[in-house]
Amino acid sequence: WLLLWNFLLAVGVSILLLSSRISARVRDLSERLTRYKTPQVACYSVLCLLLVFVLSFPLNVYEHFFREHQYGLATQSFLAWFREQLIGLGITLIGGTIVLIVLYAVFRRAPKTWWIWGTGVAVVFSFVLVFIAPVFIEPLFNTYKPLTKPEISEPILAMARANEIPVKQVFEVDASRQTTRVSANVSGILGTTRIALNDNLLKQCTISEIRAVMAHEMGHYVLNHGPKLLTYLGLFILMGFALTRVLFDAAVRRWGDKWGVRGIADPAGLPLLALLFSTLLFLATPILNTVVRVTEREADAFGINTSREPNAMANVALKLGAYRKLNPTPLEEFIFYDHPSGRARIRMAMDWKAANLSAGESPRSGSQNQKQTEE
Repeated sequence: WLLLWNFLLAVGVSILLLSSRISARVRDLSERLTRYKTPQVACYSVLCLLLVFVLSFPLNVYEHFFREHQYGLATQSFLAWFREQLIGLGITLIGGTIVLIVLYAVFRRAPKTWWIWGTGVAVVFSFVLVFIAPVFIEPLFNTYKPLTKPEISEPILAMARANEIPVKQVFEVDASRQTTRVSANVSGILGTTRIALNDNLLKQCTISEIRAVMAHEMGHYVLNHGPKLLTYLGLFILMGFALTRVLFDAAVRRWGDKWGVRGIADPAGLPLLALLFSTLLFLATPILNTVVRVTEREADAFGINTSREPNAMANVALKLGAYRKLNPTPLEEFIFYDHPSGRARIRMAMDWKAANLSAGESPRSGSQNQKQTEE
């Protein structure tokens, strides 16, 4: 239901900013402050993003603070959580303003074909988010330090070397000060590649389970899922922008005077753009989730073939069931899940075990099931 509530919130905020002419008033204020287009867009962007942050805060605090604590998944105090929200807001203000400055420059110079050039801009900034932000933005929220337990890091690095992943050490992230969830990733590009796992994974999983998780994450890197998903995203954005252009022009012709929106190059029309594109994104959620779910299944297959840890893979799927429904209906999985269900992952692990391990042979997880302890 949170997916629906977030969509309805986006719709409500957009309609409020348009129908009350708040967006037009912010645009007018920006024009009074400067006669240059780029500073006008920057001023509008900062004020509008601040408004959206304030209007979205009640649902944000419920979803990401109270609800997480209700299910025992959060470990932060409210002040610590709010501090990180402010850091995130600062990043959003800087990054969002830069994106909007570039987009509105495109709108002014190509009012008829902006949807083509705008796609290029969106893909470039998506590339930054996918490949660069995990390396340079995430350290603003957590401390990354080299993992000092060779019994864990060496098997991981051995798998990395076998798959030509250019890393020399494994990093540990202090995520336990925020959450009880386990996570890991292989991120970066062009010399910034980094393997990282959070300390919850170290505390809650055995060495075999850690190997299974890290092999899965390496699968995303080796199988080039980042570039592939970026390509699919670019195609979706292109189609979405093309349809948004038609709907935007029609809406401005009908309600533009009422809302105070002059056209595509007018920053006051940003809530309308957000309304239209977020609606298309919401409607396309099952398709987008399916695309991601396919890559996750591929990474699962790579991971189990690399780690040869079917029992560990199944055990991790069971542990993730603490905050992911293990056995959704096929319709639930199609609409809401961007990862295979726990049931599907356990079935894959057991099918692999039956097909690849001869009778009487034990998987690695059978002989390496010792629990990792703090030293």
